[in-house]
Amino acid sequence: MPNQTLKKRASGLRYLWLTVLMVIVDQITKLWVAAEFELYESRVIIDGLFNFTYVHNYGAAFSFLSDGGGWQRWFFTVIAVAISAVLLIWLRRNPVSFWRQNLSFALILSGAIGNVADRMMYGYVIDFLDVHYQGWHWPAFNIADMAITIGAALMLLEAFVDNRRDDERKGQNQEGNK
Repeated sequence: MPNQTLKKRASGLRYLWLTVLMVIVDQITKLWVAAEFELYESRVIIDGLFNFTYVHNYGAAFSFLSDGGGWQRWFFTVIAVAISAVLLIWLRRNPVSFWRQNLSFALILSGAIGNVADRMMYGYVIDFLDVHYQGWHWPAFNIADMAITIGAALMLLEAFVDNRRDDERKGQNQEGNK
């Protein structure tokens, strides 16, 4: 019976359009940077605050394990593929009405796919967004990283605002009105 219910209702997979869109935007921006910039070239966008700076990231966030000798490429790829599989399962199981959770899963999934695509094609991730202030630089990042960060923030928000409780209350109110 539970499998039939799962098949009949709309699932969070409806949010995959966002995943596809974000992967396309991520890959197009990375292709543009790789074609238009020399490695380590930097162009000022907002003076004293924001540049486009083309770099290769062989590690993970903040270049973690970037000097690992190559094994980290496959390590981070396997982790991202596993996380992507879990997120797809969760999207499939979630009702479409859990929009905050589905949105967060779709964004994290897009970031994971975007960076895995880079690792598979190039052996590194293309980063180019460079935020800085008075000599302090945040590590360069890309659209995929932004999607992961926004998705994680939404997931934290979801921890404080639980859709399931809202849906349970609606269901109880509807039963009480019968």
